Amino acid sequence: MPLPGDPEDAAIDEACRDLRLPAFRERFVELAATARREQSTYKQFLLDLLQIERADRDVRRQQRLVRAAKFPRPKRLEDFEFEKNPNVSVEVVADLKSPSWVREGRPLVMIGDSGTGKSHLLIGIGTAIAEAGLTVRYITTQALVNELAEAEAAKRLSSLMARYTKVDLLCLDEFGYANLDKKGARLLFQIFTEREERKATAVATNSPFAEWDKTFGDRRLCAAIADRITFRCNLIQTGTESYRLQATCDERQSH
Repeated sequence: MPLPGDPEDAAIDEACRDLRLPAFRERFVELAATARREQSTYKQFLLDLLQIERADRDVRRQQRLVRAAKFPRPKRLEDFEFEKNPNVSVEVVADLKSPSWVREGRPLVMIGDSGTGKSHLLIGIGTAIAEAGLTVRYITTQALVNELAEAEAAKRLSSLMARYTKVDLLCLDEFGYANLDKKGARLLFQIFTEREERKATAVATNSPFAEWDKTFGDRRLCAAIADRITFRCNLIQTGTESYRLQATCDERQSH
């Protein structure tokens, strides 16, 4: 921060405010003192300030993208306990941290029973993709269908559909948890059709592919949705043993 009573510092501080350079403003006095001590060139001093501002902007952009994704709770892949779920490959998950599959518009499907880590992986992967600079949106499948139905009734379905079509990675949780009526299934099908091979969609479900017709009712529509989700998809099967339940049991036994 500027030194009290120093007119040059005050002028620089005001210019940084006007130009919206918060990191530059916060660090210029400190870096000027360091440059003087180390006899840095003017160019080196300027470069140091610019690099700090750029790094700060990158961090703030990552934070904005993560907030915009609307994750229900923070989850990171670094915190996933792979040793408690050997069905999940460390290497496969590490590859999904890279945004290349999202840029290619490839789907991701995670299948497994409750408590096997699907939502943690979905949020963790989505967070990593947002921090890589891409747009992400998390929502449960039922909430998405409800939102689409309300938009259709209010005659603003096109704008909402465009918003969900534009996002780089759509994370759909609780896919197949509730049966959809024909209208809901049709609206969800529209989302997958609009995003197919252009934008990536990640789905977490506790239902194997063979049971998806119970969710959608219409076999043809179910087959069409399954075809769009599974074409060139990344598949993670988290298994049937709830490590969340096991963790609770282990904690009780330790007391």
